Amino acid sequence: MAFFRVALSGGIGSGKTAVTDFLAAHGITILDADVFAHRVTASGEAAVVEIAGAFGPSVLTPSGDLNRAALRDLVFADETKRRALEAIVHPKVRAAMNEAADEASGPYVVFSIPLLVETGQAKRFDHVVIVEAPIALRAARVKKRSGLNQESFEKICLSQASDEERAALAHDLIVNDGPLDALKIKTDALHQKLLSLAAAKNG
Repeated sequence: MAFFRVALSGGIGSGKTAVTDFLAAHGITILDADVFAHRVTASGEAAVVEIAGAFGPSVLTPSGDLNRAALRDLVFADETKRRALEAIVHPKVRAAMNEAADEASGPYVVFSIPLLVETGQAKRFDHVVIVEAPIALRAARVKKRSGLNQESFEKICLSQASDEERAALAHDLIVNDGPLDALKIKTDALHQKLLSLAAAKNG
C-alpha cells in the first residue's frame, strides 16, 4: 500500500499528462481526476440522476446517458451552475480516487487533479507538484492537441487558478518550456526525490 500521496496539478496545456506518463513508466500508480470524473458520471451512476435533477432533462441523451457537451455548454459561463455541478461530482470523484489509492501498491501514488487549487484540496496531500509553462506555449499545445481556439483557451484559463496561486502551494515546480527529453530528465529527478520522501515517511 502506498502511504505517501502526491498531488500533481497545472494549467491547461502545461504538460501534466506527459509528467504522469513518465512517472507511470517507473511503475507509479497515477489516479487522474478527469478519468474518475468520467467514471462516476457514466451510464447508470448515481451522479447522472442527481445532475439531471439539478439541471433538467436537456443534459441527458435520449438513452438516458449524460450529454456532456450540453452540460458543458450550460455550466461553462455560469459560475453558480458550475459550482452546483462540482458539488455533485467532486465528492464522488474524491471518494473513488481515495478508494483506488488505498488499494495501490508502490512507494507513492500520484493524484493528477487539474482543479487542485480551485477545490482547496492541496493540504490533503503529503506533497504538491505543479507543472508550469509559458501561456503562449500552453495555448499552442492545446490548439495542436484539440483544435481549441484562442478565445476558448483564454476562457478556460480565466476559470482556473493563476500560475501564481498554483506556485504558492507547490513543494516542487516543474517548468515545462522545452522538449520532452528535458521534461523527462526533470521528471526522473522528481521521481528520485519522491522515492526518498516516501521512504522517510513510510519507514
